Amino acid sequence: MNFVKKFNPALFASVMGTGAVSIASYRYSQYWEPLKDVGIALTYLNAVLYVLLLVPWLLRWILYMKNALDDLRHPAMGHFYGTSGAATIVLAAQFIVVLHNLKLAWYLWLWGLVLTFIFAFWMSYEIFIAGEVDLKHLSPAWYIPPVALVIIPFGAVFMRTTSGYTNQMVVTVNYLGWGAGFFLYLVLYAVVTFRFIRHELMPPQMAPLIWMNLGPIGASITALFALVKNSTIPIPREPFMVFAFFLWGLGFWWLVMATALTIHYVRNLHLPYSTSWWAFIFPIGAFTNSTLDLGEAFHLNLLNVFGFILLWPLLGLWLVTAIKMMGLRRTPS
Repeated sequence: MNFVKKFNPALFASVMGTGAVSIASYRYSQYWEPLKDVGIALTYLNAVLYVLLLVPWLLRWILYMKNALDDLRHPAMGHFYGTSGAATIVLAAQFIVVLHNLKLAWYLWLWGLVLTFIFAFWMSYEIFIAGEVDLKHLSPAWYIPPVALVIIPFGAVFMRTTSGYTNQMVVTVNYLGWGAGFFLYLVLYAVVTFRFIRHELMPPQMAPLIWMNLGPIGASITALFALVKNSTIPIPREPFMVFAFFLWGLGFWWLVMATALTIHYVRNLHLPYSTSWWAFIFPIGAFTNSTLDLGEAFHLNLLNVFGFILLWPLLGLWLVTAIKMMGLRRTPS
């Protein structure tokens, strides 16, 4: 039961990352057919991983609520609770895109909504009442609740499969989620960038968090395309698609910057393995998927090729991170 007591809520980032890799592999199988089987296999693997993490996560809230609340109220740790809702929605997206199982995806998506709204608001409330937050506690981990909100439209397909008040609820929460998540991210982007400018670099074990900027950027693009494609209310498509392209430009800038900063850590500091390595995976996966979205929408094969190239280091990083995580779990404490 010690594992339950000390369960790290950030572990759900592994589900987010595996889901992003699975969907990217499945979608890029148009360029290499075996990637389709990779996407399917990773979906089933991710479903098992999700259950294995959900059980101790729930038990911790039941048996060790004080420990769970202490983590939630911590300005650095608390944001990781947002990964539970985000992971659930990403898994739902896998069932939609990869397995085409809308029934199970619907229930996962609803459960993801509950978790996302609870922790997105609860975490913000705890930060607001906590008083002054030290600069060292500001990090890209603060983007996790906005990411969980912004990916709600990964279930935008349900706007076309529901009716009546259920449909009105689905439409509302899809637009609400994207709007709340994206603009909250912009606010936090400024705050976290201020931390990078005014404070020393994050400790080496937190270095992968630098990549987390790509998460809300890439996910926002994919979610926006899902809204445009599935919306049951009249909206102009072209302005949103062009805006998504501009947003991708910010993502490309951060891709270069994150690469440069990671090289700086490797050459001048250190880059030890920790669970924060999953911060490499979902952000790069989200950006890789969004690159394909734009390439297909604007018929720019160059973007498709660029995304396909990004997929391979993404797969390599996922494999290394997964192996290291399993090795860490086998290491006696």
